[in-house]
Amino acid sequence: MKVAIYCRVSTHDQSCSRQEQDLIEYAQRAKYEVVGIWKETASGFSNKLSERAKVIALAQRRQIDGILVTELNRWGRSTIDLIHTLNNLHSWDVSLIAITGMQFDLRTPHGKLVATIMSSIAEFERDLIRERVRSGLAAAKVRGKILGRRPGQHPKSDRLAPKVLKMVEEGYSYRHIAYQLRLSKTTVVEIVKRHRQSQS
Repeated sequence: MKVAIYCRVSTHDQSCSRQEQDLIEYAQRAKYEVVGIWKETASGFSNKLSERAKVIALAQRRQIDGILVTELNRWGRSTIDLIHTLNNLHSWDVSLIAITGMQFDLRTPHGKLVATIMSSIAEFERDLIRERVRSGLAAAKVRGKILGRRPGQHPKSDRLAPKVLKMVEEGYSYRHIAYQLRLSKTTVVEIVKRHRQSQS
């Protein structure tokens, strides 16, 4: 069985050394062929798990049969993320194995049972998140808070207005100003228009 070893720590003052050693020893005992070791430092909530993406790419190309991790939270950012990646791995016939004893081989009855339970938990998590968002919005409205950008508010253009007006005075074209400040030409025109109206 060909496996990829994946290690992750959350901060730069931590090291993957212990995870790596434990996973290598586990692979040797199980007589797995280790095709490579991927390590990264990133929060579990980060969307930039580049090394994990490389392991997933290997699985998608069916170049490995399994992925070894020390614990499930080293792999999944959340229950929803774990279920999503598990389903992908299953479609490629790749197992996710945590050396704590949890093995997600969806070809086995045990793996299917655990995946079904976790799918239910993931759906419960999604419902909780939606409910929190709805509740928070409702509470904000009760307090009289206006949600979203208010009519007439121009946070970015207001911040850049002094630069726009200065460049206009220096004789730059609206198109050039828009390009330099990464604004649309329409926004530049509106800034100048608002300024002139305030001066009249």
